Amino acid sequence: MAEEHKTALLETPAASPPAKLTYEEFLAQTSDGIWAEWVNGEVSYMTVSKEHVKLMRFLLSLLQCFAEAHQLGEVFCEPFQMKTGPDLPGRAPDVFFVARENLSRLEKNYLNGPADLVVEIISPESRGRDRGDKFYEYEQGGVREYWLLDPIRKQADFYQLGADGIYRLVPVDNDGVYHSAVLPDLWLKVAWLWQEPLPLLLSVLKEWRLI
Repeated sequence: MAEEHKTALLETPAASPPAKLTYEEFLAQTSDGIWAEWVNGEVSYMTVSKEHVKLMRFLLSLLQCFAEAHQLGEVFCEPFQMKTGPDLPGRAPDVFFVARENLSRLEKNYLNGPADLVVEIISPESRGRDRGDKFYEYEQGGVREYWLLDPIRKQADFYQLGADGIYRLVPVDNDGVYHSAVLPDLWLKVAWLWQEPLPLLLSVLKEWRLI
């Protein structure tokens, strides 16, 4: 009996690895707003803290108001997807801006091509991904400006894509202010990002002289 059982086990086929999803299948399965990304045919789910969400909403509101006031383009946030290239993963940046001249890249449920500006807010579990995989994917895919914001370390790094297709770190000025290249005349006080509570939207819009 033992020998027969051993033979039966050897003849049983090994379990097949889970089938990988195409990007189209992934989009169809996550169309209900689940926060996830598509990497090498697999789904990567994400969770974030309330502080992360608050900062994301703050930046989304600021960039959206600025872009609308100057009619520069449209602003989106996670879980809306961005796929920078055919052979690159499908990501869901925290916040991203698409310039008016590139709005044709927008599909029903994802951006088919690079955003002009991407903001990623770093969480402890995402630090390696945001500074590693996504950094090189966004650079390769042609995202012109990449903001990396780390609330825990109170560190903000701003990268702009050079003519050679390589990201370069752009320092803030002596007053702690960053000036965007993609959004003309937009400036941001880095201290705003770590303020508790975050600044009121109206107070920033007044400093920007939008109201």
